Amino acid sequence: MEGAESEMNILSNGKGHDHGEDMLLSLLNGFEGKTSFGMSVFNLGNAIMGSGILGLAYAMANTGVLLFLFLLTAVAVLSSYSIHLLLKSSGIVGIRAYEQLGYRAFGTPGKMAAGIAITLQNIGAMSSYLYIVKSELPLVIQAFLKIDPTSDLWYINGNYLVMIVSVSIILPLALMKQLGYLGYTSGFSLSCMVFFLTAVIYKKFQIPCPFEEFMANTTSEHLNISNSVSHDFHIGAVVECAPRMMTINSQTAYTIPILAFAFVCHPEVLPIYTELRNPTKKRMQQVSNISILVMYTMYFLAALFGYLTFYGNVEPELLHTYSRIDPYDTLILCVRVAVLTAVTLTVPIVLFPVRRAIQQMLFPTKAFNWLRHTAIAMVLLTVINLLVIFAPNILDIFGIIGATSAPCLIFIFPAIFYIRIVPTDQEPMNSRPKIQAACFAALGVSFMIMSMSFIIHDWTTGAGHSAGGH
Repeated sequence: MEGAESEMNILSNGKGHDHGEDMLLSLLNGFEGKTSFGMSVFNLGNAIMGSGILGLAYAMANTGVLLFLFLLTAVAVLSSYSIHLLLKSSGIVGIRAYEQLGYRAFGTPGKMAAGIAITLQNIGAMSSYLYIVKSELPLVIQAFLKIDPTSDLWYINGNYLVMIVSVSIILPLALMKQLGYLGYTSGFSLSCMVFFLTAVIYKKFQIPCPFEEFMANTTSEHLNISNSVSHDFHIGAVVECAPRMMTINSQTAYTIPILAFAFVCHPEVLPIYTELRNPTKKRMQQVSNISILVMYTMYFLAALFGYLTFYGNVEPELLHTYSRIDPYDTLILCVRVAVLTAVTLTVPIVLFPVRRAIQQMLFPTKAFNWLRHTAIAMVLLTVINLLVIFAPNILDIFGIIGATSAPCLIFIFPAIFYIRIVPTDQEPMNSRPKIQAACFAALGVSFMIMSMSFIIHDWTTGAGHSAGGH
């Protein structure tokens, strides 16, 4: 969190002086950041914000308001600390790429581990975004054209629509050369999410509890069309109308992975740092803290008001729950369009670090090449499209990625890179920062093992099927 002076002091006092200072200076001289402070907050905010926000009301329904608030706060604070570790490590060795930090700490295995985790995390994120396109876009077209939900027209088939959106919108954006230009896109995506949040809050006061179903048969068809569960909710079921403060059930296991998934932005921190105007650690930490705080507030409000609208009946994908009341509701239709736009425009921003990770792993010494730049983007989009077309549901994407690559990127890697990179003559192993970092890594490992065992148990006992198909 120190300023530029101490960043240079560390370099002149520490072991990393010869390489570190030269690398840092050549890096700063060779590349001048052009992105303003505000635009960097936008870029990082948009990297954090994603499809996770749609699953948070469901997470709150399965943990209770207080437990959810506690867990959300914990994940947000830990994310900020993790960024501090990353920035400090990168300041010492003058490296501004996550995988290169891994290489500096552990050689090729470190670089490969970081590259694989980033690739998995971001493929998971892009899959969940396109999954939303697959399930929500047909509903939007259906509502606009007043099509009968049972018809099998090709243009309300989610699988075709995902492919069309990928080729016509995502691919051209993903072929841009620099991240800074996408800042305007980020601003727009964030505005869409603010609109989503406003609508959720407004609807809370419009929808009575217990709410009236639209029409039993229309609703179940409507839900089936969009790969959602109609058997989860029974018409005339007892509807609770009081919030629970704390609750534990088989679905609680998904809460921490959903939250971890919702806060991962760590691979994007260093590229955004590089493109920041007047880059210092203190300035970049401020960018990160503001982004995390804004997202934390939006996440909590979206979860709270979504939960207080439907209580125990909330679905894993919040927007679907509204179609039980009126599938043709104009406001919710607009929200769907906004969310679709936001997730579609976020895919290229997430594709950048994946492409960079693949370049670092496979072609570390090669210069920039348009053909390779384009080919990697096309292969990635093809893989993600196949995943989305054949994936059973969105909750499993949140769960698996949130329990495997997310803890690596948030907890384990920043901590162990920090322990290896910061010289021992500057911070011995028994110094407080190193011990904190070691505890942080241990927390990540235990969280990973717990989450995975809970989720696997949930699958094997069959309890997970009640939340399947989203």
